[in-house]
Amino acid sequence: MTPSLILVLAIGVLFATGVYLLLERSLTRVLIGFILIGNGANLMFLVAGGRAGGAPLTGTTPPDQMSDPLVQAMVLTAIVITLGLTAFVLAMAYRSWQLHGHDEVQDDLEDRRVARHAARNAPAFEDSDTEESGETLDDEASQVFDETDGDGDGETDVRDVGRPEKDVPPAGSTSAERGEGR
Repeated sequence: MTPSLILVLAIGVLFATGVYLLLERSLTRVLIGFILIGNGANLMFLVAGGRAGGAPLTGTTPPDQMSDPLVQAMVLTAIVITLGLTAFVLAMAYRSWQLHGHDEVQDDLEDRRVARHAARNAPAFEDSDTEESGETLDDEASQVFDETDGDGDGETDVRDVGRPEKDVPPAGSTSAERGEGR
């Protein structure tokens, strides 16, 4: 079964409107947003469940004509979750109305303090290596600065790094192999 375009559009409108209302400051609008998203989820489960069929009871309906019982269980679960969220947000809105005379959510003072602190310390967390310097990564990698370089220019060609000099014995050799006598 292919879902009806009207049902798919209705699901999209319910979810979009619900998300928009969740982003408001009024708790009653947040409550309506929760309800719309819950209804959109229920409709989505029903559309995804396929065609309607007989009761999913063994022995009463042939298996090819049964409806999917998982969809029904998920819709019932979504209804219970939406009911619980509705009761919780409704209680919060009622308590806010009792205390303040409105149901608008106020800014948290701790959030403001953290935001000011983060803005003040933002330069300490900036990475100067990520700034655009004009050179590519390959250009920077081809130039290696070696403080022990004897010619004084401080630059070492990458091709010379890792090659032992002719007079230096290999690492791990004994003093007899190096020519050191007693």
